Parts: sequence; structure tokens; C-alpha cells
Amino acid sequence: MIQVANAPCSWGVIENIEGERGGYVQVLDEMQATGYVGTELGDWGFMPADPDKLRQELESRNLKLLASWVSVFLHDESCHAESEAEVVRTARLLAEVGGPDNFIVLGNDPYGDPMRTLNAGRIQPEHEMSEAQWDVFTAGANRLARAVMKETGLRTVFHHHIGTWVETPAEIVKLLERTDPDILGLVFDTGHYRFGGGDPVEGLTRHADRIWHVHFKDHEPNVAAESRQQGWTGVQSVEHGIFCELGKGDVDFTAVLAKLRELNYDGWIVVEQDVLPGMGSPKESAGRNREYLKSLGI
Repeated sequence: MIQVANAPCSWGVIENIEGERGGYVQVLDEMQATGYVGTELGDWGFMPADPDKLRQELESRNLKLLASWVSVFLHDESCHAESEAEVVRTARLLAEVGGPDNFIVLGNDPYGDPMRTLNAGRIQPEHEMSEAQWDVFTAGANRLARAVMKETGLRTVFHHHIGTWVETPAEIVKLLERTDPDILGLVFDTGHYRFGGGDPVEGLTRHADRIWHVHFKDHEPNVAAESRQQGWTGVQSVEHGIFCELGKGDVDFTAVLAKLRELNYDGWIVVEQDVLPGMGSPKESAGRNREYLKSLGI
């Protein structure tokens, strides 16, 4: 049975972006109030790192812990050891509080590379990694996933993401071809896939065997068109609302859900409406997003 969660990024808790935002108590209270039954951890340090405290906060709101994004530096071999330590630290907290079905979500240094951030939504072949860079990148991904499995028993998923080194459908294919399918899966994000140039239903079909976790995010086509015309960065595109409320963009969630059911997907759907700190009205958006999904039968 598919269950529906949300994530702190819907409240502006977004990696590599500074700004005023509510604390974790407000975020968890508003998740519960708007009808969600699970959450991801968010950036390390946003929620309590003490297992007992975190467990208490979640259980008091009947929220299940599912996963955690960890920003890593797979493109830089000198950072692999530090990234491994960070993912294992996070995995231990997830395993203790969330249990054995939790996921580490590898997110490669979002908006950290100026060229990739500048060209988000319009990546061309000349912007991609070289073969040697791919070798370093995928060796790092395999190393981190193996460490997580060895130390905690948890599985790892990779997050394709605008403003990183893996954004387009072609780049996702390369990543999956070069990584170990037994230890590394994909968290499929409908909005990032769409802005990266793909059709989410086609992507679900193509990568069915590797999709272990799913993020629901919509994509505003008019903002996407203006982003490409104006040459906005990935962060500017988020600021202008590229990831709109569910049902207000061009992701066909009815077809996406039908495909997930066809694939017998029984994991979680995590709503992620990326906003910058202080942007929009997260609680109201979370409520409307939840009502939209109820109208689709989940």
C-alpha cells in the first residue's frame, strides 16, 4: 500500500541555500496537521541528531522516518572518505529511529558547481562529465552505498537533481549502467526528471528495476520556458516557482500513479515542493498537495 509523506525541503529546508525558515517543531507540526504520515530527515542538524529525542518527536505526531538526503562530493575523489563518514553517520541514525527499510539519499553537492547551476534545465552534451570523471563519480557512489550497507544494512538511492552532475535522462542512464544494482537504486523525482528534459512516465518504465523510492514534484512549463529564455540559474528557477503545487504543472500524476501501480510499487511517495527559505506558504501548499493526492485515490 502506497503511503504519503512530505519532506523539510517543502518548508525551505534546502541544501546549500541560506535564509530564514521555521524550526523542525513547526515543520513536523504542519506535516501532521496537513495529513502526512511520514517524513524525510532533511539536512543534517535540522532535526535532532539524538535518536531518543528524534524518535519522541516523530512518534508524538505519528510520523514515520523514511530517508535522509546527504550532500556528497562524488565528483571529487579527495572527498570520498569524508562523504562516506557522513552517510554512515546519517544511516546509523536512520536505522535506529526509522528502521531497516529507510534509505540514504545521495545528493551530489546541489548548486555547488557554477556551470551546472547556471545551465540547469538546459544541459547539453558539452556540459557533461568526461569518461574519467564518470569513473571517479560512480566509484564514489558504489563506495558509499557499500559502506552504508556494511555498517547499517540500509540501502542507498541516488537523487538525480537539477544543478548537479546528474540531471538529464541520459546522465541517469550512465549512472545506473556504472553502479551496482544490488546496493544502489534510484529515488525517482518527477519534477527534476521533467525539468531535466524527460517524461516521468517513460522514466519510470525505463528504470523500473532501480526505482526504490519516489518523490512527487510538479513542474511549471511556463516558468521552465522563461528560465531557458532568460538563462536563469537552477536556484533562480526554484525562486520563480519551477516546482509548483501538485496538479498545477505538466506532470501527469494520474499516469504516474497508474505506472507505479502497474510496476507493483509499494513504497512511499514523498511530496517535495522545493521552495527557498521564506518563500510561499508551505503549510497551505502542503495541505493542497495532500488534498490533490486524495483526489487521485491515495
